[in-house]
Amino acid sequence: MRTEQISLLKADPDLGGLLAEPRRAEAERRLLVSTHRLGVGPWDVTRLAGASADHIGLLVLDGVIARELTVADHVSAELLGPGDLIRPWQPASKSELLPVDAEWSVLSPSTLAVLDRRFAAEVSQYPEVTAALFDRLSERSLRLATTQAISQLTRVDRRLKALFWHLAERWGRVGGEGVVIPLALTHRILGQLVGARRPTVSTALSELAERDELVRRADGSWLLRGDPPDASTLERPGSRQARVGDLLRPARRFTRGGSALRTG
Repeated sequence: MRTEQISLLKADPDLGGLLAEPRRAEAERRLLVSTHRLGVGPWDVTRLAGASADHIGLLVLDGVIARELTVADHVSAELLGPGDLIRPWQPASKSELLPVDAEWSVLSPSTLAVLDRRFAAEVSQYPEVTAALFDRLSERSLRLATTQAISQLTRVDRRLKALFWHLAERWGRVGGEGVVIPLALTHRILGQLVGARRPTVSTALSELAERDELVRRADGSWLLRGDPPDASTLERPGSRQARVGDLLRPARRFTRGGSALRTG
């Protein structure tokens, strides 16, 4: 793990997007952070357990990191990349009712900016940067919810196609043959992202390759061809009408002791 100190706003200019000059130039000089470089492989985050409560977190500057959550024998994954704010020293769950374990792994060499207590004191002078960090948390939450929705689609090939177009929004590069997604994702990780077993994922990927919709390249990256799926190609027949029916379902009435109780 290598360490150096940099200007956060020079490394991640979008964080200063709400700042006008000369405050932006001032923030570039004052908001200095240490960085850590992580190599590919499992990431032992137990060494971070001593982080203080007022330590804001770690900001991913480049690379790809996976967080895997395990409930019983089922595992789900989240992909993290540039711009994501993480606090890996936090327990996976604060509840004693449902045991949840978390494991972290670095999928490609990654650089993290350390937003420690000193940084927290400095950034308090720049609420615009704090607002941008909150935006990052909101964006991460939305991506996670989108991945969860994708995992509910019928047929694993549809889930995988939707997932890769979702990933393309963030990591994709348009080329002559289609959209290249430079992520070396294993079938195991893909299964954790779409809620399917690895053998099923392998079969679905073969089907997509036969249809020339998704092809794995020799360097481990992925090539998407065709057009992004629209809602009509992802929905089950009649699902839209079923949702409307649920929303318009008449309220039920129950009685207790002669008085009516209304439930939505």
